[in-house]
Amino acid sequence: LGGFVDGILLHQILQWHHMLSSTDTDNAGIRYYPADTVPGLRMNTLWDGLFHAVTWLAVLIGLGLLHSRVTTSRGRVWRSRTLWGWILVGWGAFNLVEGVIDHHLLGIHHVRTGPYQLWWDLGFLLLGALLMIGGWALQRTGGVLDLCRDDGPAAPR
Repeated sequence: LGGFVDGILLHQILQWHHMLSSTDTDNAGIRYYPADTVPGLRMNTLWDGLFHAVTWLAVLIGLGLLHSRVTTSRGRVWRSRTLWGWILVGWGAFNLVEGVIDHHLLGIHHVRTGPYQLWWDLGFLLLGALLMIGGWALQRTGGVLDLCRDDGPAAPR
């Protein structure tokens, strides 16, 4: 889900960067596709779409794992704090992995190019770490609810 926030907010709405928007200074030797030309924007949009496709597959896998966890646990359902905590952990992990690989190792794009791009990239990593820490803390306060068990006074025996 964090990948969707990144792609939709930073790539499409704010248009701060695209997947290949810094390949003129990258560490991978990828051909430069300037986003201010039609052919360059077409290539960047294609790679943004591939990024969204991979993100979509990751969400589908996550939903499948969640579904299998809920349906095989005999009525146990995660409470919201647990679910949202793990979602935040996943978002933070995405920021850290994508930030380290794409922004720092490959250098194919940055959060926002310009004189402060290193600070924007480091802020992205810091946000990822904070999301992981906050999510981990939140999920620890959640519990499980067993829908197959009712300990109330009107429960049939």
